[in-house]
Order: sequence, then structure tokens, then C-alpha cells
Amino acid sequence: MAGVSRLQYANEMRLIRVMCSGRVDLEFILRAFSTGQDGVFIGGCKLNECNYVTHGNYDALGNTYIAKKILQRIGIHTERLRIEFMSSGDGMQLAGIMDGFSESVKTLGPLGSSEGLDRKTLTFKLDTARKLVPYIRLVERERLRVPSKSKAAYENFFTSDAFNRLFDELIGDSLTAGQITSILSERPRSTAEIAEKLQLNPSEVSRHMKRSSQHGLVRYDVDKSCYTLA
Repeated sequence: MAGVSRLQYANEMRLIRVMCSGRVDLEFILRAFSTGQDGVFIGGCKLNECNYVTHGNYDALGNTYIAKKILQRIGIHTERLRIEFMSSGDGMQLAGIMDGFSESVKTLGPLGSSEGLDRKTLTFKLDTARKLVPYIRLVERERLRVPSKSKAAYENFFTSDAFNRLFDELIGDSLTAGQITSILSERPRSTAEIAEKLQLNPSEVSRHMKRSSQHGLVRYDVDKSCYTLA
């Protein structure tokens, strides 16, 4: 049993079936939200009962933890994403879980409503995150892999301060930098304008601009007192 359900506010569900929940890429999750889905549900085989030696359901679990962290960073309620593990014979359990998830999403309302984000802002933030997926895949393989495949090991790692620090260092900063680059592609902006647009502290924007300048991505226009793409 594996798949991703994309739940709409009207309680209409569409199921995307895949061979293994391990094939549920981070891109699938973010794309579902970027197309306006109000919730995403991932169902996988019971942990340690995978039909494949790869135990791909652990990959799905890791991707879900990372996706929730990304959603939190861009201002989307993490309750809109859920993963559960069960066997193909757990039909009643699945029905109960889906009913509960549906009610939870309906309580939150349409995507963006309870978050205070309009459609344009949502699209901007999600598109920026999606562009980073290839980079995040590399980071996950090199720095965010859990050596032991057990539910406790995954929970301990992905809820730890160490993971939070790694996420901020490897992914969080890149998300912010990507958003800054995107809005500068529209037109040059001052530090204050960038901070207001992205709802960031000006000092945080200055830190990112300094790093981006060092990498040759942006430059400061002294005459216009603003940043522009290099």
C-alpha cells in the first residue's frame, strides 16, 4: 500500500498510486500544494514490513519530516501534511485516519486562509522551495541520512536540535536566498523593501545580502541605494 492523497477543501480526494511510498519525492509534495491542494496525505506499508529490501517507507518518512520543516519555514501549517503506515488489510483504520485528516484540513480551511497568505505569495514561496529540490536531495543524502532504519531513530533525529541547526544552515538559508533572488529578478530593491516583502528582519536580510554578494549573485548599486542581481 502506498500513495499520496491530495485533499481538497470540498472533501474531494484524488489518489496518486505509486509502487512504493519511497518514490514519493519531495517535489510531489510541494507540487501538490503549489497547485492549490489544501492537504497532502501519504500512506505507506508498515515500517519494517516493506516488500522491498530498500525499505522505501523510511525514505518517505524522512522526506515528510523535511517537507514539514519547509512548510513551517514558508508559513504553511504543517498539519496539512500527514504520513501514516499500515497494511493493505487495514481498510477500516485507513478510513478512520482519512476522516480525521479530512476534518483537520477542513478546520484549517483553504490553503493560505488560516496562514494569512494570499495566492500570489503562496505560489512565490512554494515555487522557490521547489526550485531547491535537486539541491535538497543532495543535502539529504550527504548530511541528513539516518544510519539506523527505525521509527525511534528517525523521530529522535528529525526532532533534534542538531537537525534544526542543519536545516537552517543547509536548507533554510538557501530558501531565503532563493526568495531574495526571485524578487530581485523583478526589480532592484533596498534592504528595507526586501525585509518588508519577505517579512524578515532587516539585519537578517543584510546577512544574506553580504553572503550573496560574496558569491557574486547580487551587487549593491551605490547610486540607487539598492541591491540588484549581479
